[in-house]
Amino acid sequence: MLKLKACLSIILLGALAGCLGAPMAPIQELPPPQAPPPVSAGQPDQVILEEALLGRALSSGEVAGFSDRLLVEGNSALNDQKTMARLEILLLKALKAPDKVHRPVILRNLGIIHYHQGKYKKARQELQDSNELNPRDPRTHFYLARLFVQQGEIYQKQGKKKLSRQQFKRANIEMEQARKLAPNNATYKQDLKEILRQEQGK
Repeated sequence: MLKLKACLSIILLGALAGCLGAPMAPIQELPPPQAPPPVSAGQPDQVILEEALLGRALSSGEVAGFSDRLLVEGNSALNDQKTMARLEILLLKALKAPDKVHRPVILRNLGIIHYHQGKYKKARQELQDSNELNPRDPRTHFYLARLFVQQGEIYQKQGKKKLSRQQFKRANIEMEQARKLAPNNATYKQDLKEILRQEQGK
């Protein structure tokens, strides 16, 4: 009886395998989804900027990173009025987003653009707003120092010695803070008045 049951089991299993066809291949796992390439992946900055203004959606983080790259000290983009004007539009757009994490960088970068455009009052406000949100950003302190030195020079030319000294003192405090936060940054080791003279000599 046991032999009969065993034979029937083998026949049924064989028939079942025959009905179902060849055995199925093992299920392969799909690779995990990959993040979209960053905005810098193989595209020139001007193309990214153009596409962003025409409607390409960039997150606040992408705008912050992209603008950081364009506004690096010594980058020729800083002297390109068209690029700066376009980047300003992009940053102002990003500022309206609910993302608060990247807001200090976006404000700081707007301040840097306005500084290089000669819109010093706007630049100062944006840099101070950025500093309130993130007081540990050395670049914000560096640009505030530049603004204070510049204002000190103006007061000095006007014969307002006391006001001039106050501005230079504030510039030194900001510069010391930048150096303290980024001690290895060679840019922050330069003399502020020399930086200003080089800017004016452009």
